[in-house]
Amino acid sequence: MMKFKELVENNKQNIKNIIKLITKQENEDLEQEVYIRAWKNLDKYEEKGCFKSWICTVAKNISKDYLKSAQYKKSNNTTSDDYAISIITDKKQTPDTKAISGERQARIINAIESLKPKLKEVIILCEIQGYTYEEASKKLKCPLGTIKSRIYNAKKHLAEILEDLL
Repeated sequence: MMKFKELVENNKQNIKNIIKLITKQENEDLEQEVYIRAWKNLDKYEEKGCFKSWICTVAKNISKDYLKSAQYKKSNNTTSDDYAISIITDKKQTPDTKAISGERQARIINAIESLKPKLKEVIILCEIQGYTYEEASKKLKCPLGTIKSRIYNAKKHLAEILEDLL
């Protein structure tokens, strides 16, 4: 069973990043809520998947719940006029932007699929699933330098294929 201090230390930066990405602000209260909820629900965590992915999902859900909450909406109602004007944008996607977004996503997926298996494997682990290079090295049972080299080569290949999207 993982100790609470380990839980916090091993996931601190990822949790901060997820909260900031979703809420657009740093929020220590939300960080604490993530750790508390994770600790309370450790018995529900199944060893099948990566613990890091599980706790990141907890952080995403708490951040999304916060954005829906009355507390968040109330704090945002007291913003300056300039800020309020800057956030008033049309959030609806038009059929054109949906199509472009879908095409872009399909091209990225196809580009990843076109990679050699070993390059594809490290890109998926590190860039999509959020593993650190060290974790990927342990999982794939190969040296850290090999992981770094594969990431470099995969990104180089993807940049060439997707040059017009960059």
